[in-house]
Amino acid sequence: MRGLKWRWFVVIGVLIWALLYLLPTFIPKASESKLLPHNRIQLGLDLKGGIHLVLEVEDEEAVRATLDALIEEIEASLKKAKIPYLEPKTIGNNQIALKLIRPEDVERFHKILKDEYPDLRWKAEETKGGLHLIKLELKPERVTQIKKMAVSQALETIRNRIDEFGVAEPDIRQVGKNRILVQLPGIKEPQRAINIIGKTARLEFKLVDDENSLQEALKGNVPPGDEILYGEQVDPTTHRKVRVPYLLKKRTLLTGEYITDARVLIDPQFNEPYVAITFNKQGARIFARITGENVGKRLAIILDNKVHSAPVIREQIPNGQARITGNFTLEEAKDLAVVLRAGALPAPVKILEERTVGPSLGHDSIRKGIKASVIAGILVVIFMAIYYGMSGVIADIALFVNLILLLAGLAMFQATLTLPGIAGIALTIGMAVDANVLIFERIREELRLGRTPRAAVEAGYGKAFWTIFDANTTTLITALILFQFGTGPVKGFAVTLSLGILANMFTAVFMCKVIFDSLFYKWEIKKLSI
Repeated sequence: MRGLKWRWFVVIGVLIWALLYLLPTFIPKASESKLLPHNRIQLGLDLKGGIHLVLEVEDEEAVRATLDALIEEIEASLKKAKIPYLEPKTIGNNQIALKLIRPEDVERFHKILKDEYPDLRWKAEETKGGLHLIKLELKPERVTQIKKMAVSQALETIRNRIDEFGVAEPDIRQVGKNRILVQLPGIKEPQRAINIIGKTARLEFKLVDDENSLQEALKGNVPPGDEILYGEQVDPTTHRKVRVPYLLKKRTLLTGEYITDARVLIDPQFNEPYVAITFNKQGARIFARITGENVGKRLAIILDNKVHSAPVIREQIPNGQARITGNFTLEEAKDLAVVLRAGALPAPVKILEERTVGPSLGHDSIRKGIKASVIAGILVVIFMAIYYGMSGVIADIALFVNLILLLAGLAMFQATLTLPGIAGIALTIGMAVDANVLIFERIREELRLGRTPRAAVEAGYGKAFWTIFDANTTTLITALILFQFGTGPVKGFAVTLSLGILANMFTAVFMCKVIFDSLFYKWEIKKLSI
């Protein structure tokens, strides 16, 4: 028969491709070969064990941080234009208020705002006691953009932190408007990973207010524009950590967004680890200006609202380098360096859901899933061989190839195999022989009508093809919809079901037909066992 040779080339070529992709998964040393693809079947959280987290990004905090940065820039612009003003402050979630002393400066400031700050709009203006109170507002479209960017940046930051932590095959993606799903299979230190992922790592530099009384502030009389934050120190007598209050200016002078490097070093004087940080050029200029303008004052270094140190500025620091101390253990210092290098989260994240799956549970799931699939496969193979004879054996060969192609597809696309995915494989076993059953019953009908075995096979495949095609297509559409809109277990099921359907169309319709054609045209058999 014409075309039989090239169809065998296609079948053999597909089998070679499948085996090449399967070798790295089942023979670990094979993955070291340069001739083979390095793709391997990835096991999901329910099979390998690990942690599952759902995080919520508090995007409103990102808007407030943007307002604080704008206040710094506005102050610099006012100083440059020599416009006297009183200290600006934020109002609510998206407004800035400041007071101008001279009435003639209102128009000048309006022009500065229009030229240099397109994200702000003039909200209101009123005169009180000779001062001009001006309210500015972030434009709504800018607020929306900041919130979207906060989630995107948080996603990237978390991914960078996990990469530095060394977790293989993580699943990190956005879910909904401001939530992030994190799945880390095979993690050995789940709590440490959770701490690193959820750490805001917002590094801030603020001035200590030594002009007002800390004791009065602790009694509730906190001066306007100030706040109380706490740090920890080790009591030299009891060697216990005690909380130490600090009265600080609320204004953040510099944040960790300008950091380019963070390394753990050992202080030779005290033999304690500390984190050395280096700023980029812009951060170095800001740090030099801050230290130059505040010589003799204390500058607090704050991480996630905790004061780590508050050294006195002795002189201007022009090289853009600083250190964070705080009685760290070596592991704490390393984790801090990781999150600072990966970048601070643009907004705090809150853990909404946390699940830990033990590896023993995962191994048990794999064992039971494989056992169920093997039993189902054996029963199907025996039934087909007994009920359809030699034709059933051909269907069994197609079933075996179907499983090989399905697993190779998982490896090629680096899809994650989950427990529902194993259920999808078991379902695929049934669907794989279903197509053969339709074809064989059609062939039997043709044989009963008196056709020759060769003609019966041709007619059987021809008449059953569109029925099989329609059934598999509708199932594939459903599987693709499940994959697109489902999450977690549903996606795992949809992946194996989709790959199984595609493999089934190739093996049941194409490969089995090639085998039957070879029997009739190559070996010229006269009787069909069906």
